[in-house]
Amino acid sequence: MDRSGIFAGDDPFAIARAWLAEAEPLEPNDPNAIALATVDDGGMPNVRMVLLKEIEADAFVFYTNYGSRKGREIEASGKAAFVLHWKSLRRQVRVRGVTEREEGPQADAYYDSRSLKSRLGAWASRQSEPLSSRAALVAEVAKVTAVHGPIPKRPPFWGGIRIRPLEIEFWADGQFRLHDRFRWSRNAIDTPWDIIRLNP
Repeated sequence: MDRSGIFAGDDPFAIARAWLAEAEPLEPNDPNAIALATVDDGGMPNVRMVLLKEIEADAFVFYTNYGSRKGREIEASGKAAFVLHWKSLRRQVRVRGVTEREEGPQADAYYDSRSLKSRLGAWASRQSEPLSSRAALVAEVAKVTAVHGPIPKRPPFWGGIRIRPLEIEFWADGQFRLHDRFRWSRNAIDTPWDIIRLNP
């Protein structure tokens, strides 16, 4: 199978990192933005934009409030999917897989790297729950600032979600809508990848 050029290589995570690196100087805002999909307990899908923070050797990681709707849905199903799309490159990466929490030193380090206001905001926001007004949220930020001070620790309800893919698809725009698509799939996270080319 011919996978030369931008599709070349035996490691799909390396390809994803290379595409993201290529997009970073070209995308005007958030080249690491992903549309994250989950399902509720009735099977109804939800999708929202979040920021992908790491492409590891065998997984993708983002961070969130575990009590949010996405956090609860991921906890219940143990699965998630996302698409990473760059208009500048006319490429996208689609991922589907199983999930696990990242609540250790890696999550602490990422939390500590955020701005103080973002760290305090993580404490203040009861993400996805009803809010009476913006003033109420600002008041909650003031309250948690008084309690947690200038060096707040990571909240126990906030951390990483790691997606270990069972499927990764790389898509690149082609002339006359004859796009190039390659799908990497496997039955379990510890089994080899099967790679096939798909019709556009």
